[in-house]
Amino acid sequence: MLSDQHKKAIQSAYSQFLAGRGLRARYGQKLMVAAIARTLGAIRQNASGERDSGQSDGDHICVVEAGTGTGKTVAYLLASIPLAQARGKTLVVSTATVALQEQIINKDLPEVARHSGLEFDFILAKGRGRYLCLSKLDQLLSGFSASGTGVTLSLYGDEQPLLGEDTVLLYREMADKLATGTWDGDRDNWPETLDAEDWSRITTDHRQCSGRRCPHVGNCSFFRARDSLGKAQVIVANHDLLLADLALGGGAILPPPEETIYVLDEAHHLPDKALNHFSHHSRVGASSGWLEQANKSLGQMLGEIGDGGDIDRCGEQLPAVLTSAKQGLEQMWPLIEELCEFEADGGSSYSGASARHRFEGGVVPEPMMQLAEKLREDFDELESLLGKMLQAAQKLLEDPHSPVPAVDLERWYPQLGSWYGRAEANLQLWANYARPDADGALPQARWVTLVDWGGSHDFEVCSSPILAARTLEYSLWRRCYGAVLTSATLTALGKFDRLKLRAGTPDNASYQVVPSPFDFSRAVLRVPACAVDAGDADAHTNAVIDTLPDLLQGDGGALVLFSSRRQMETVYEALPGTWRNRILMQGQRSRQQLLETHRDIVDGGGSSVLFGLASFAEGLDLPGDYCRHVVIAKLPFAVPDDPIEAALAEWIEARGGNPFMQITVPDAALKLVQACGRLLRTEADSGTVTLLDRRVVTRRYGRAILDSLPPFTRRIE
Repeated sequence: MLSDQHKKAIQSAYSQFLAGRGLRARYGQKLMVAAIARTLGAIRQNASGERDSGQSDGDHICVVEAGTGTGKTVAYLLASIPLAQARGKTLVVSTATVALQEQIINKDLPEVARHSGLEFDFILAKGRGRYLCLSKLDQLLSGFSASGTGVTLSLYGDEQPLLGEDTVLLYREMADKLATGTWDGDRDNWPETLDAEDWSRITTDHRQCSGRRCPHVGNCSFFRARDSLGKAQVIVANHDLLLADLALGGGAILPPPEETIYVLDEAHHLPDKALNHFSHHSRVGASSGWLEQANKSLGQMLGEIGDGGDIDRCGEQLPAVLTSAKQGLEQMWPLIEELCEFEADGGSSYSGASARHRFEGGVVPEPMMQLAEKLREDFDELESLLGKMLQAAQKLLEDPHSPVPAVDLERWYPQLGSWYGRAEANLQLWANYARPDADGALPQARWVTLVDWGGSHDFEVCSSPILAARTLEYSLWRRCYGAVLTSATLTALGKFDRLKLRAGTPDNASYQVVPSPFDFSRAVLRVPACAVDAGDADAHTNAVIDTLPDLLQGDGGALVLFSSRRQMETVYEALPGTWRNRILMQGQRSRQQLLETHRDIVDGGGSSVLFGLASFAEGLDLPGDYCRHVVIAKLPFAVPDDPIEAALAEWIEARGGNPFMQITVPDAALKLVQACGRLLRTEADSGTVTLLDRRVVTRRYGRAILDSLPPFTRRIE
């Protein structure tokens, strides 16, 4: 139970914050503060400060849906910071987007610290990939030829091209700014946008990083930031970093889950991000090329860092294993061609990039499974040998009397780490393909994608859990001291069932929907008489073309959302030229440039219409005149080509369920709520949401979808 002392501390901080900012208390915000405080305040702990394992599985988890305008960031900060401090735990706030991460670290936390009377330290956490690797930068610059013809970065040709002089000038500028202290090595703090390829050469991952053994560790941007994490009481991270930490066992980057209270903002993104982190994939052709190039480079490596011990002993065994694994991949290529039929979207036969073959039920044909077992054995041995070589190299880096020059070890260590990482990824994939799923277990989705590879093609072999629920349950919910999940869209069709299915949150967690301060009657939800059934794609597209000019008369801003790029571009091209001049279409320019142009036009008293896809249906903030009308072309049903969703539907159907009603309709309802949420962004906003899909009226599921939307004034014609 929440103690009176903690209750008063939270109430005092909330009152001081409101007074300091000159704000009024919002009813939904107060309910959210209370719900979080009750859950976190009721966590029982033992004498060692650990959460009492005898407590029910979900009592330490609070799930709150809070719409736009609730002030949920302030609510969860004011409720959780005092309780985290009282329990001696670190508060980790995790978001799905960089924009919200920056808002919390640059605006919300400073304001809470300034006005609430609470005293706490906070810091932004990022992964290694956001920081420069001094070792790599040093190697690149020292290897640049005096003649200016460039430097070859890679030991094998499938990864890095020749460096141009302009790129080397960029790297020299970086080195100068680091030396003078005018740059801290953080990619996000570099004054210009950095090309992804330029940056990839000078950053690293945990496999390639020699850690505290690196001679540059004293000046390492990542380790300086990492050391600061241990001193902060509040850490702002993102879901990708959190999941990467959990994949490493938890506590490798962020504090251990057992010592952490998590606030997961934009929590509806967590399941999909978790699937990405716990899936496996490898390209057959690219991996075969890597094995061949590694074999060619091995002699040079052993000649430079051979130690007369484990590096030499393991290195001598590598050629046979590298060759065997390469032969296995070469046998896999014709087997895939024989066993897989690649289809493009819509089911037609297709030989271009991004066509897929999915194994129904996740069942891999026996010949492929047998070859996968051979590959598993090869990559298991390869991973073991490379792991021993890495450990030996680490010891040599620590040894002041090492027989191997440190400069050679530093140059080859990242390469060894890269080989190890690729061997590990292949081992995980082929182990997944070599064994059928256990009886009663959730099946894996398994598929092969035909991808473009330098003008030719390659096969990308993939596997993924169909749900992240079990992984999140064991790695996060059961381990964490406490957790708060929040978003404007956590329910679907008025229930939390979708979140429970996909994220695995316990049934007995605290679930609550708090009201928005918005007056939704200020907005009209309209289904006009001219709306047609989007099941007939051509008729629907023609109706949208005919309808839009009349719908979007007048000045100000409007947003038209499409479910497919093809329809969006078809509608755009079919509209009169005078109309196209008013439209800013996603893909024509960067998102930021489109929004800036849109705002400038509206500020000047003009009319501007944004055409966008799913990414414009979420996170777009266009208050007031910037968006007075949202037109939704069709109900946002997912395109049935995603192999994970198809496998999930198969599994539900095999258990006697209805995938359409259990997955497709709730998903569409949630996406529709998000799309409608682009209209009202402040309490003073008003306008119209127009849905040009008659199915919401004529189909059995339409009523449930309509009832899941905010209480707009309805005009069904």
